[in-house]
Amino acid sequence: MDELVGRLVAAAGISEQTARRAVEIIIGFLKDAGPPDKVAELLAKLPGAEAIESPGGFGGMMGAMAAFNALNNAGLDMGEIQTVTRELVAFARQHAGSQLVDDVVGSIPGLGQFV
Repeated sequence: MDELVGRLVAAAGISEQTARRAVEIIIGFLKDAGPPDKVAELLAKLPGAEAIESPGGFGGMMGAMAAFNALNNAGLDMGEIQTVTRELVAFARQHAGSQLVDDVVGSIPGLGQFV
């Protein structure tokens, strides 16, 4: 995940600690809101993603809002959240391929507006 964290720091102008927290939150959201088989397949292809401890609590109808609030509470504004999300998706496409990423993103209502 060091490569991804470095990309987030550079792209969003955030601290390494904030970038790591953002990755934890987003991966937690994917685990809670996405189709388990596709998310597991995706995370298996992202270096270091399976070892990340995610906070959880992002399931159900309010999952996207809870994840957004968690990112905001971690110190990210709307622009930084969009930048972080787009960079994470680009990183995932690079390592797991566009089809799998599109399958996961498309299966989670509201996620497409951030990527």
